[in-house]
Amino acid sequence: MIKIVADSTCDLSQEILDKYDIGLAPLTVNIKGKSYRDRIDINPDDFYSFIEELDSEPTTSMPSPTEYLGIFNQAVKDGHTHILCICMSSGTSGSYQSANIAQDYFWEENPTSSAVIHIVDSKSMSHGSGWLILKTARLREAGASFEEIVRFNETYKTKVKHYLSVDDLDHLIKSGRLTNSSAFIGKLLKIKPIMTMKDGKGAIVAKERGRKKVLEHYVTEFSKRIDRDITDFIIIGYTSDMTYAENLKHKIAKEIDFLGDVYLMQMGVAVGTHVGLGAVSLFFVEKDHQKDNILLNEAHGLIELKNKLLKR
Repeated sequence: MIKIVADSTCDLSQEILDKYDIGLAPLTVNIKGKSYRDRIDINPDDFYSFIEELDSEPTTSMPSPTEYLGIFNQAVKDGHTHILCICMSSGTSGSYQSANIAQDYFWEENPTSSAVIHIVDSKSMSHGSGWLILKTARLREAGASFEEIVRFNETYKTKVKHYLSVDDLDHLIKSGRLTNSSAFIGKLLKIKPIMTMKDGKGAIVAKERGRKKVLEHYVTEFSKRIDRDITDFIIIGYTSDMTYAENLKHKIAKEIDFLGDVYLMQMGVAVGTHVGLGAVSLFFVEKDHQKDNILLNEAHGLIELKNKLLKR
């Protein structure tokens, strides 16, 4: 039996977590001197209702090794023989390191256990790691072995494409993503940055003027980049504006021939502290551009050979 474990930044819906029996280690969110466990002591709707009224920026801290250890021990107690723990990117949090410490504790306490534990640094954030986790659950349900699931995660974790745009630049300024001057110009021109993950960290890859242009950018890039062999579902995320996410879903359905499932899921409190209100995101697996370049070079080579033959 395979147990899947994640941290709360995966932002998967409670329905999905329950359906696939996914263990969740919560991050801690610190607000005005009080600490709350993400998804346990505080929920997204309540948080987004008062986030703009806060006079100081909330902060987050990683799950403790004890949180992970408790989940590992319970999984083995429940009869699971294999545990796959998929964590948010080590480039943005200590969650991955915390899970590894918990694994060391587990072996100290259970030196004769036959359990198999593998920790994955997803190199992703929010529904990026959520995409890997949901895909893993689907693979497990389809009968994939633990080794096959581990291989899939380690192969495709850097190919999960992230697109995230925010409505309010203030939270990005406070987190150091943008300078004050860039934010002032952005607000004046209604420019919205679009971010992705590069080398396990967030990076701004485009700037669009207005929400309509953001959605157009998403759909254009999605149609160019999607690996249709692997992407049998996509996740659209949002913080406070579900209608914005629904508009993206309808635009994809109208303009792109995508037959997979489309999930709309709210970003949790831990992620919301950094992106604020009005954020919308899109997650899928992108195709191997290196492979495409090889094929393109081969095609150019054939064309050149054909032209040489025609000139003879």
